[in-house]
Amino acid sequence: MTGIEISYLIGRICLKDRKAFAALYDASAPKLFAICLRILRDRGEAEEALQEVYVKIWQRADRYMAGNVHPMAWLAAIARNHSIDVIRARRPVATDIDEAYDIADPLMSPEEAVVMRSEGRRIDACMEELAPDRASAVRRAYIEGLSYEELADIHGVPLNTMRTWLRRSLLKLRECMSR
Repeated sequence: MTGIEISYLIGRICLKDRKAFAALYDASAPKLFAICLRILRDRGEAEEALQEVYVKIWQRADRYMAGNVHPMAWLAAIARNHSIDVIRARRPVATDIDEAYDIADPLMSPEEAVVMRSEGRRIDACMEELAPDRASAVRRAYIEGLSYEELADIHGVPLNTMRTWLRRSLLKLRECMSR
């Protein structure tokens, strides 16, 4: 069945046309069932979900805007979203705070912040040991993301010289950081 035909059936379903609904079911049920089954991985649950998907289609047919999206994509989105909602509903609801899922704290702990500042100071001290043009090249390459070619142009050196500068500078930094 073409997209135009499916779109027409959805339009008829807006008018509560049962024959159009049956025709839409016949045309789209295998694909929508496959979507439900792939997400839910249980035939019984997928069959139940498919029934609920078609109830939603019956109730929400007036929300479909022909031309904005392919009608099968709209139907598939309803099946996919409903199946995901079924999976979410499976999760146990925590009744005790100790049973609740751990939520990661995006901020560093005070200890981690101190370590990061200390490492930053060590890197800065090691960068001071490099020649100023080499330190500038390293910063611009690894902080600003400039390429070898761009750095060679900025510093007025051949491309292979810039590669050598960066390689030797990184070796010196590694040696300094390991002390």
